[in-house]
Amino acid sequence: MTGMLTVRERRDLLGVPIDPLTLGETVALCMAAVEKGEFVEVGVVNAAKIVKMRADAALRDAVTGCDVIVADGQSVVWAARVLRRPLPERVAGIDLFQRLMYMAEEQGRSVYFLGAREEVLATMVSRIRAQHPRLRIAGSRNGYFADDEAPAIADAIKGSGADLLFLGMTSPKKEVFVATHGERTGAKVVHGVGGSFDVLAGVVKRAPRAWQRMGMEWLYRALQEPRRLGGRYLTTNAAFIRLVAGEWARSVRSSSSTDHK
Repeated sequence: MTGMLTVRERRDLLGVPIDPLTLGETVALCMAAVEKGEFVEVGVVNAAKIVKMRADAALRDAVTGCDVIVADGQSVVWAARVLRRPLPERVAGIDLFQRLMYMAEEQGRSVYFLGAREEVLATMVSRIRAQHPRLRIAGSRNGYFADDEAPAIADAIKGSGADLLFLGMTSPKKEVFVATHGERTGAKVVHGVGGSFDVLAGVVKRAPRAWQRMGMEWLYRALQEPRRLGGRYLTTNAAFIRLVAGEWARSVRSSSSTDHK
């Protein structure tokens, strides 16, 4: 991590280091990196990813190796509060994505989009061009490629001269791509945005603000695709609650034993 990025002490949540940053602070940090020519990998974590990281070493190493790691899920913010390692707010990956595009347009920086199906990507790029007419789009490519194609894709992104790279791919593919080829792309900020391409293309509807504030965005998504997502979300959320409860119980026992000494 560069000197510029040592902003404040990270919070350890269930073995995952998280930066206590607001959305505005994260945006400012990323754009400062572009200005100074410093490379920044942005990692985002929610309850499901924290659970997956415990069983997937490649995913864990890729996420914890990021320069900036923020809480993408409201449940992560609540858990941090319960465990007395508070975070200032949720920094949703899609919100960070949209704010960075706005700032890139304002500052004349170029962006590259990697991910999603070709038709979804084309629709998203068309919509973004309409919403951000002055945004410099250096290029785009769908997210369906074999592992051995990744180096050539990274070189193509470098050739485009993009300042910021957004990856609309699932975990752990996007995290592993960033960890392995992020710097090779030549982009100064690399941000994995998961399913955000589908949302911006209008394929998937994002939860209303009220659902987001209640930390129920996962349920809204599950209701849209119950067969594919319902069981997965219930399983990972239950596992996350057990992890937080176990950590809280250990901290209480530790505090109690210290008090009796």
